[in-house]
Amino acid sequence: MKSTFFGVALSLVPSIGSVLYKRLIDHFKRAEAVFNASIQELMEVHGVGHKTALAIKNFDQETKVEEKLLTAKTANACILTLEDEDYPANLLKINNPPSILYVKGKIKEADQFAVAVVGSRIPSEYGRQAASLISRGLASEGITIVSGMARGIDSISHREALRAGGRTIAVLGSGIDVIYPPENKGLFHEIILNGAVISELPVSTLPNGINFPNRNRIISGLSLGVVIVEAGEKSGSLITANYATNQHRKVFAIPGQIDSMGSRGTNKLIRNGTRLIEDAYDVIEVISPNYMDGKVVRRDTTKEWNLSENAKLILTTLKEGPLHIDTVATRSRLNINEVSSILLNLELDGLIKHLPGKIFMKNW
Repeated sequence: MKSTFFGVALSLVPSIGSVLYKRLIDHFKRAEAVFNASIQELMEVHGVGHKTALAIKNFDQETKVEEKLLTAKTANACILTLEDEDYPANLLKINNPPSILYVKGKIKEADQFAVAVVGSRIPSEYGRQAASLISRGLASEGITIVSGMARGIDSISHREALRAGGRTIAVLGSGIDVIYPPENKGLFHEIILNGAVISELPVSTLPNGINFPNRNRIISGLSLGVVIVEAGEKSGSLITANYATNQHRKVFAIPGQIDSMGSRGTNKLIRNGTRLIEDAYDVIEVISPNYMDGKVVRRDTTKEWNLSENAKLILTTLKEGPLHIDTVATRSRLNINEVSSILLNLELDGLIKHLPGKIFMKNW
């Protein structure tokens, strides 16, 4: 509790943001040591001028510190500072980690093997299926799924991780006690039991658009890589991708249909060099050599099902997204009757999904 008190106190010193906070802890190791340092010693840290050093030495807001500790306790949350052993290891490696984190649930050492899955708040059926596939596949291999608990792809990703018996971490753009969107109340409590809900914002902070971009640096910072499932040209998910790049994280993108406005952001990422992926194992192949000892073996579903060459061809065609049966026939250059028969068999095998209007898509 003593280290937490000084950690919270340091976060309240005027002009000390997350970057300078980290520099001070890196230099002095403990927040208490920062307050015990001389003005000259403080000014040895890059970015600490005389004014900031005086603000540290003259800090007298102990009452505010106690209030923060009390509000966290009242909200049944704990506070983690950079000194705590439970502070997420991956997050410590970025240059501006949150000075303090409010946490509900438990962050474990295994959570350093984490991948963020984010995307549209209004996904297409294709996007929903893709998010389900990726999240379920990663979670089943022991990888923690990180997302923002927003509507759409975020919520799907959390739920699929839980259904796979895995762990998941939600990063809020509101206070730790403010459930947003409100319909995610049940999901919120499930995540606490099987992972953690975290926020850097003070208790009772309401969701505000200005909070979410900054929140996204935490999502990427917690993760080894970020998967963008479905994103328009101005999607907030692209902000997460940008943070990930700056943090030297891997960025992955699910390809979308070329005429889909909701996939223009992801398709642009791919066009600019982001790694295209089709399933969880594309992600695992990239992170496994360094983080999982290369133990994961990619699964080839076409071999498992002993498919004909034409069936494989149709499955490859459907990777482009949901397609009308006529389009499948045209692109595969197969007879429409043969295509119809193959599609029926693939549907019966659970490999594709039949949507209204003779539209078909891979069932991932």
